[in-house]
Formats: sequence, structure tokens, C-alpha cells
Amino acid sequence: MAMKKTSILIVEDDKSIAELERDYLEASGYRTDIADNGVTGLEKALGGQFDLVVLDVMLPKLSGFEVCKRIREEADIPVLMVTASRDDIDVIRGLDLGADDYMTKPFKPAELVARIKAHLNRYERLKGRKSEANEMEFRELRIDPESRRVYVKEEEVALTVKEFDLLYFLASHPNRVFNKDHLFERIWGIDAMGDTQTVTVHVRKLREKIERDPPNPSFIETVWGAGYRFRG
Repeated sequence: MAMKKTSILIVEDDKSIAELERDYLEASGYRTDIADNGVTGLEKALGGQFDLVVLDVMLPKLSGFEVCKRIREEADIPVLMVTASRDDIDVIRGLDLGADDYMTKPFKPAELVARIKAHLNRYERLKGRKSEANEMEFRELRIDPESRRVYVKEEEVALTVKEFDLLYFLASHPNRVFNKDHLFERIWGIDAMGDTQTVTVHVRKLREKIERDPPNPSFIETVWGAGYRFRG
């Protein structure tokens, strides 16, 4: 029986860019589909047929930011955002909304393929990993590593893939300080593209979701000049 091909959705309104991305991905063995606007892209992304979404920021009908937000509310698949803007605020906003990674145009198609392979491999490892650890409880916070669910006061909190990975890693090493470089390498991978600002954004989002008073966190503490520490 033939194995099912990994499927990539390209949401891009520039036909030439979309077709170039498609050609490189299909040459690498992926099945692809293209949506040329945000509304169609969202419908296809939520259809459950794709393993990863390459999502442009500037789209007709519905922006890439809104598409990313809606995907994250309903699906747990990697999202790689693409932007023509070199403004850090766009990058931060995309990560804020749950994107796993971002690339700035223009980029080499081969780099896009490499990023996609890295995210798919990482995601498959996470899905296939069977944790032997028991649930972890820290005051009102409960982390279930097997189901990858987090609860605060028994209310489930929705986390993105990377938010959970970061929280679980820190909580698995309570009271140890990790600098941003170490966390970026550990959660995003040594070959990941980006910078430690990604870690800062994810820590802030985690605090907003799990802390009673985010500006004065009781779980994820900042150790000035050193990094972050999970208080067990």
C-alpha cells in the first residue's frame, strides 16, 4: 500500500511566487494546493487535508494574520508565515497569533523547503512521542504531557504547539535558569531561522494564559541578565 504524501497548503495571491513554491515543494515529494486569497485559504486549511500551511501576510479578502488566528483556534498544524515587510512588528504579531515560523521575502525556495522539512519532522516527533511522565501539578497549574493539555484552576488553556513545548520544557526543569539562546535552540531547533525575540514573545503569551498576574509572574520568572526560570 502506497504511503500518503505529505500535503502542503500555499496561501499566496502572487501567482508567480505561489507556482515557484509549488514547483520546489512538489520536486521534493510533497503534494501541494494553492489558495489565492485568505477566505479560500482558511476554508482549505480547516478542511483537515493538510500537514502544514505556508501563509502570506498580505492577502485579499482576509489577511494572513486573521487566517493564522482562525487556524490556531481550530487546528493544530504548523503554520509558516511569509511577509514582504521587514518590520519587526509584523514578525511579532505573527508569532503572537500562533505562527510557528516566519520568512521574509525575497527568500530562496530551497530555504523554504528546508524550513518546511524541519517543522514537519519536529511536529511528527512531537505527535509520535509517548511520554512516560505523569501529570505535573504546580499550585493551580496542571500539565498533562501525554494529551498535551494545560489547565489553570481546572479550566483548560489553549496553547500553540510551541507554547506547550516551551512550558513543558521549563516545567520539567523547575528552578533552573535557561538563557534565551538555549531555549530557542531547544524548542525551535538548532537549524531554525529566527532569533531570541521569538522566545520573548512566547514567554509573554504563556504568562498571559497561565499567570494570575502576568506582569508579576509566579510561574515563569525573568532572571535579569540570565534568562528564564520556572518556579516549581
